[in-house]
Amino acid sequence: MHYREVETTREFVASMETGADWREEIESLADEQEIDAGFFYALGAVQDAEFWFYDQRQKEYEPVVFEEPLEVAACVGNVSWLDGERFAHTHAVLSRPSGQALAGHLNSATVFSGECHLREFDTELVRERDETTELDLWL
Repeated sequence: MHYREVETTREFVASMETGADWREEIESLADEQEIDAGFFYALGAVQDAEFWFYDQRQKEYEPVVFEEPLEVAACVGNVSWLDGERFAHTHAVLSRPSGQALAGHLNSATVFSGECHLREFDTELVRERDETTELDLWL
């Protein structure tokens, strides 16, 4: 395990714009406030969603698309630098009207309504390629 101590410096709450992309809204907040690293929680509803499932054998992401309204029961993630841009690594649990849950790495989704709480860390985090998993991770 790799770890380091971080402190939170600022916190923000935000309402997401209807019709915007869920992950891009979080990245936009980080850009506007010059947040180089942080952790967020969010909830709300989306009009559609694309999860990415990482195939550990093939070492590549496979998209899973849902073209339907879904509740965002839980959404967590972190903000860091990836390829010179702020990136919101986003995981979510979405639910259908039946209560069936869909979960995973949320690549994109169209916001119906959304609220986010973002906590800024006092240090920059940069994602780098991990040779074992072939994923971009931060330490």
